[in-house]
Amino acid sequence: MGKIRNRFGLDRDQVVMIVVDVQEKLIPAMNERICGRVVQHINMLLEGFSAMDLPVIATEQYPRGLGPTITELAESATRQCIEKVSFSCCDEANFMEALGKTGRKQVLLVGMEAHVCVYQTMLDLLDQGYQVHLVRDAICSRFKSDYHTAITTAPEMGAVLTTTEMALFQLLKVSGTAEFKVVSGLSRRRTG
Repeated sequence: MGKIRNRFGLDRDQVVMIVVDVQEKLIPAMNERICGRVVQHINMLLEGFSAMDLPVIATEQYPRGLGPTITELAESATRQCIEKVSFSCCDEANFMEALGKTGRKQVLLVGMEAHVCVYQTMLDLLDQGYQVHLVRDAICSRFKSDYHTAITTAPEMGAVLTTTEMALFQLLKVSGTAEFKVVSGLSRRRTG
């Protein structure tokens, strides 16, 4: 692979998706229209990752207070779910252990809120040598200014900005496979 592809491309043998804190009591605080699209995109990614047999780790921020992962994502996202109280996932030993066990160095990062837990996790992952791909249409914050600040500064820190479809089709690489049919179907169902 070339220098640019190594820096900005996704590799199926190296990627793991992290779903940060998409929880019952956080959802109502978000813009309903935007949050609906974010959940749809996270679901697309989860289904695509499942079709390609790729690893996913989810987190829940203080679930006693914020509730569990939302039911729309619960089945796919909670197969490996880590509870935390720190904003950065990386400050939770169980998370770092689970991530280390994957043996992967590329992280596809989604969830909420973009400027708090997602952002702090991104910074710590970058500091630890992970390549972070921040999925801009699969993250959100309560306020637009916080979201925009997070995605504007992320590339300055070293993260790669991507979208749901960009990530999935990069991971596929070719058409004509059973996995392509799944992702193609997901793409056709997309509404936003």
